[in-house]
Amino acid sequence: MKRRDFIKVTGIGAAGAATMAAPAIAQSMPEIKWRMTTSWPKSLDTLQGAAEQMAKAVAEATDNKFQIQTFAAGEIVPGLQVLDAVQNGTVELGHTASYYYFGKDPTFTFGACIPFGPDARLNQAWYMLGGGREVLNEFYKNYNVISLLAGNTTCQMGGWFRKEINTVEDLQGLKFRIAGFAGRVMQKLGCVPQQLAGGDIYPALEKGTIDAAEWVGPYDDEKLGLYKVAPHYYYPGWWEGGPMLLVMVNLDKWNALPKFYQSVLEQAGHFSNNWMMAKYDTVNPLALKKLLAGGAKLHAFSPQIMEASLKATKELNNEVAATNANFKKVYESLMAFSSTGYQWFQVAEVGYDNFMARHAQG
Repeated sequence: MKRRDFIKVTGIGAAGAATMAAPAIAQSMPEIKWRMTTSWPKSLDTLQGAAEQMAKAVAEATDNKFQIQTFAAGEIVPGLQVLDAVQNGTVELGHTASYYYFGKDPTFTFGACIPFGPDARLNQAWYMLGGGREVLNEFYKNYNVISLLAGNTTCQMGGWFRKEINTVEDLQGLKFRIAGFAGRVMQKLGCVPQQLAGGDIYPALEKGTIDAAEWVGPYDDEKLGLYKVAPHYYYPGWWEGGPMLLVMVNLDKWNALPKFYQSVLEQAGHFSNNWMMAKYDTVNPLALKKLLAGGAKLHAFSPQIMEASLKATKELNNEVAATNANFKKVYESLMAFSSTGYQWFQVAEVGYDNFMARHAQG
């Protein structure tokens, strides 16, 4: 039977057909307006852009019934107070790095990354399918929030230094802007860690308040202009092998949200996560070339510094795990998962990537 004949027989005219075309779920979606604050300045268009991409995806998936207005760091609260703003209901959700709040509890570092932790793929796999989301959200509920995956910078750089750093002795007394738990490791090596939001790093370097600073990678570092005041650029950022960025949602608001909207938020976070990794893989190679052409001096951390850093990291992890049950539980979950993952990566991925990297120069 042809469609027009079916309509005649059933008596459905144009108005009836239009009514049928409107999905029942669209008719039942409430109009909701939320606010999202972030830890990022507007100038960092990939970090802040990921939050905006997530908000846009939510609006498009709900025909603008669920709208999220994004605010950069400082517009509602400072960049390092996002968790507090979400926890107390000042805003419904926030895009941030969990390790910023390690001062409340060292367990917060796992929602982003731990020093010498897994790379971006393994960190993401652990969160999504390896039990990470469950153990983290069990911990986060103590702060009245729930987490959604919403970004990953991939492996970061080791930062900008005013002078060359070749030995552990060179780190003694060095005032180093480094975030979260990694600062405790650097402290064991003689550094004086400083935690500063992104927008505060350049002025501190310029004034000599700090001697060195790490941020993300070439694209964002160039935007902050760090190479102008500290020319020595080190790699790898062993404290951030694959840091996740999460959206923290107020738990009461989340529980009151329709299930469909919860699903939309989660999927929009995954879109934001994929978008961020693709963006950084696109822009970092060109940005590194520009930095080097502009006078930046690229260095690898020496084997001595890398080995000493790994030793200090293991010591710190064991010390904290011995007195913090939450930390111990999440740490054991992550390590068991990533250890198996690296055994597999070594079979195919590492060999292939090393071969291709050698021949990419030709």
